[in-house]
Amino acid sequence: MTKATGASSRAGLANVLSDEKKQQVLALGRLGWSLRKIEAATGIRRETASAYLRAASIAIRAPRQVGPPSNPATADGVSTDSWLSKPASSEVVSTESTAAMTPWPPPGRAPAASACEPYREIIERAVGLGRNAMAIYQDLVSEHGLRAKYASVRRFVARLRAQELPEAHVVIHTEAGQEGQVDYGEGPMVRQPETGKYRRTRLFVFTLGHSRKSIRLISFKSSSRIWAELHERAFRRLGGAPRVVVLDNLREGVIKPDFYDPTLNPLYADVLRHYGVVGLPCRVRDPDRKGKVESGVGHAQRTPLRGLRFETIAEAQSHLDRWETNWADTRIHGTTKRQVSAMYAEERPSLLPLPLEPFRYYQYGDRTVHLDGHLEINGAYYCAPPGHIGRVLPVQWDEQHVRLMDPQTKQLMREYRPQERGRYRTPIEYMPKRTPTTTLQLLAMAAHAGKNVGALCTAIHRDKGEWGVKGILGVRSLLRQHGAIAVDDACAAALEMCVPTYRFVRRYLDRNPKPPLALRQIDPLIRELTQYRDHINRMTKESPDEPR
Repeated sequence: MTKATGASSRAGLANVLSDEKKQQVLALGRLGWSLRKIEAATGIRRETASAYLRAASIAIRAPRQVGPPSNPATADGVSTDSWLSKPASSEVVSTESTAAMTPWPPPGRAPAASACEPYREIIERAVGLGRNAMAIYQDLVSEHGLRAKYASVRRFVARLRAQELPEAHVVIHTEAGQEGQVDYGEGPMVRQPETGKYRRTRLFVFTLGHSRKSIRLISFKSSSRIWAELHERAFRRLGGAPRVVVLDNLREGVIKPDFYDPTLNPLYADVLRHYGVVGLPCRVRDPDRKGKVESGVGHAQRTPLRGLRFETIAEAQSHLDRWETNWADTRIHGTTKRQVSAMYAEERPSLLPLPLEPFRYYQYGDRTVHLDGHLEINGAYYCAPPGHIGRVLPVQWDEQHVRLMDPQTKQLMREYRPQERGRYRTPIEYMPKRTPTTTLQLLAMAAHAGKNVGALCTAIHRDKGEWGVKGILGVRSLLRQHGAIAVDDACAAALEMCVPTYRFVRRYLDRNPKPPLALRQIDPLIRELTQYRDHINRMTKESPDEPR
């Protein structure tokens, strides 16, 4: 009996499998696969697979038959019932061979299964703690003897995270007229007039939070002014404005995103202030706060605009407005279970009334105050208040006003009327103490120096304009050098010869120098020294009533 058992063992295990193949056979056997299916999947003969399964005490599944079996023996020549009914002690494999073929502790897997499947619970626990794929792979290799590569762990972790159930989000209920949500989305393809090609437009959507009434507008491009103008158009279509506008952190509305202290675009903030509305930016990368308008954007993209092209913006807007009136406003909303138009009719009286005048738009920017105390706007120069040289000031301007704002408080510091390019606007109170003499002052001084001097300087200014100011300054320097009498005579000669220029006066004085005036000892205007002495004594004589 021992010899027969040994011969049978050698016959059944003539084809010794590697550990990987052996574990595959054992794993498929535990899954209940038949021998034919195992042979087709692994390429291992049924006789060899059955020997390994019997050695591991794994029941072998009988092959599926269409009708009642005519021959109880299987294709292997052995009855399947006998395999299923035989205990482990009646196997024809020796005890030594059975011990040699005992599988190692980690369970096997199917060929299509991941190598990380036996460690699913460990990986799920680590993913729940927020650990990344590399950290999980290192833990599995160090602590659990994982033999797979990092790519297997990375794919397994990605599948687990993709299967995570989404978090529940509560429905935000708002009072009538309290809140509106706004966002951009992709609009339809419209032919651009400048290029004649179809171009993707932008879809502006403004949704009231209470009634879900939406205003959808189409635009080719976007800017801070276009963004504000679209809000105004939405307010006019709604017949009022909500008290709060919830928006995303796009550049047109928010310059510096911050959930607790955001910095709004100044033009956009002024437009909202004009209508009495407060802007409330969402948290960064948290679009669920404005889920109502997100749903409105998707609704328009999927239903009335999908797959359509338009020749003009007006045509696209008209098509969208008809759909809005006929379908979007008449639908029963899935959350409120009421008609949108009916709820909007109830909410409209609660909206803020619109102001009598629309907002006056302006341009804005930051300008540096130069060393002369002026800053430049559209080629013209405007004086800033003293103490701001080198600082950057926020500026607003339009066709009627130029406003200089305080950089800290954003309050108005100075307002000017616009002027031509190259011109300077400087208030008198902002002029420095050492201000250069103006042209009118120079002409007045020249007229005071002499009749002919004043006439010559006036002629210079009349002929050359501002370019003649230097000539007037030159005549003034000749007055200090040659005296008023000599310069007045030279100016008279220049006027007589019809050559009213500084150069003629200078050459005339160089060729006809006047002798310097000598001091006179006796003159009717000079009083006697005794008169000055008596006057001083009389003024300084002490009164007897005054104390010493």
